[in-house]
Amino acid sequence: MNSSRDIVFEILSKATSRIFKNRDVLRPDYIPDFLPHREEQIRKLTEILAPLLHGERPSNVFIYGLTGTGKTAVVKFVLKKIKEYSDSKGIKTFTYAYINCRHEDTTYRVLAKIAESLGLKVPFTGLSTAEVYARVKRAVETLNKILVVVLDEIDFLVKKVGDDLLYRLTRVNDELSKGKVTVIGITNDVRFMDRLDARVKSSLGEVEILFPPYDAIQLTDILKERAVKAFQPGVVNEAVIQYCASIAAKEHGDARRALDLLRVAGEIAEREGSNKVTIEHVKKAREEIERDMVMEVIRTLPYHGKLVLLTVALRGGKIGTTGELYLRYRELARKLGSEPVTQRRVSDIINELEMLGIINAKLINRGRYGKTREILLMVDPQVVIKVLTSEPRIKWIIKSGRY
Repeated sequence: MNSSRDIVFEILSKATSRIFKNRDVLRPDYIPDFLPHREEQIRKLTEILAPLLHGERPSNVFIYGLTGTGKTAVVKFVLKKIKEYSDSKGIKTFTYAYINCRHEDTTYRVLAKIAESLGLKVPFTGLSTAEVYARVKRAVETLNKILVVVLDEIDFLVKKVGDDLLYRLTRVNDELSKGKVTVIGITNDVRFMDRLDARVKSSLGEVEILFPPYDAIQLTDILKERAVKAFQPGVVNEAVIQYCASIAAKEHGDARRALDLLRVAGEIAEREGSNKVTIEHVKKAREEIERDMVMEVIRTLPYHGKLVLLTVALRGGKIGTTGELYLRYRELARKLGSEPVTQRRVSDIINELEMLGIINAKLINRGRYGKTREILLMVDPQVVIKVLTSEPRIKWIIKSGRY
């Protein structure tokens, strides 16, 4: 008689997807061997970094463009290929560190990640940033190589801790007797450089590369290339690929968005037991992705932003006036033991939530009573309540129903 474990293992060993061959090909961190419509950027970056092979420090590079325009993929692709070429020739003149500043969002964590790429072990906490920086410098000098530091989503780091680390990294070569450092900064914020100190701007922006958005035809080519590797034969047709491409093209030419749509559509088809991915699956995928994005935005709101949103959600997603909203928000805040913010601040929060597309504040003319705004929730109130139930300071009042 088979054990329970044997039964599970037997089922899993026979389980094969009728939809996917390799779904990871559609994930944003997958780096393909061919990057359609980015030949010009690949050529330019390779030319800039070519001096690495001769032990010479390349210029710092600043790479910018909207989300999903291939910036990270091109940088990783070029560095990977240069490393493969140099290894094949026995050239050991450089090394590189890739850091995503959305995840490593403090000076200490960025320096610790750089140190790790140099073979150093740095404790999670306990050292000063000055000490970690000094250790990184010593390691670069000991290795006597060019260190390429890639700071992806660099704007997250600067917004949180300022541009002091950037200044240090772009000027560190003045302090090194051996070895050199080159910085590649990547951002989705096309106006990021305008906010930097002039000294940092001149150092980081030695060479700039712009990544323009993809159009619908280019996105179709990218999806076709990935779909061949991602899906079983005959699962996805041309119409589905073109539909995904057209949606993403309307949203700033975001290839990441197009790939997510195709992958999630495939996962929905798989869950439904379908043999093919259809346009209907893509429509469902779009709703699912947008719902997930909204949930993430709500999770990251400041505390009082969450309270204002919850106030609207608890009233079925509609409140007649901003005055009524403020009174109900203030009552909710006090029940939660929080000091309410001012009515002006709540008005600012309403504007911020409207910019995020979570609410619509429609202006209503009430004649001699003046003008006010009707507050309408643009997402399902139950989605808001579900997300905010995970907020420790809020969940008890939702579960108790005492609002």
